[in-house]
Amino acid sequence: MKKEVIEIYTDGACKGNPGVGGWGALLRHDGKTRELHGGESQTTNNRMELTAVIRALEALKPGSRARLHTDSQYVQLGIRSWIHTWKKNGWRTADRKPVKNEDLWRRLDELAREHEIEWLWVRGHVGNPGNEKADELANRGVAEVMK
Repeated sequence: MKKEVIEIYTDGACKGNPGVGGWGALLRHDGKTRELHGGESQTTNNRMELTAVIRALEALKPGSRARLHTDSQYVQLGIRSWIHTWKKNGWRTADRKPVKNEDLWRRLDELAREHEIEWLWVRGHVGNPGNEKADELANRGVAEVMK
């Protein structure tokens, strides 16, 4: 029997870059919805995009099937393409500089190997309900840090 696919939408937000940031994730499965969000006082947009994906994958049972929607080309291209070269190069970029956000990329790499994931890029802020909700959750994370 084939496992049900969990639909995941993630987003990150940052007020200033670096600045106060937030992340959000929306998980949908079997008619149920789960919302996750959080924030940090000093971070970057890319760190929040990665954190959203990491927190969503950490919420899954091992061996889950997921369709992960992100509006971050940094995340989507990083996990599908760039990470393989970074690992071969000892976590260095093509021009031999350290990979930015290596700690988060390493964690995401671990989690990605635990699940069967279809990585999808979606255009942000064009009315996609899942993406809009993830954006709302990310901004809620920012607001909670700024209180």
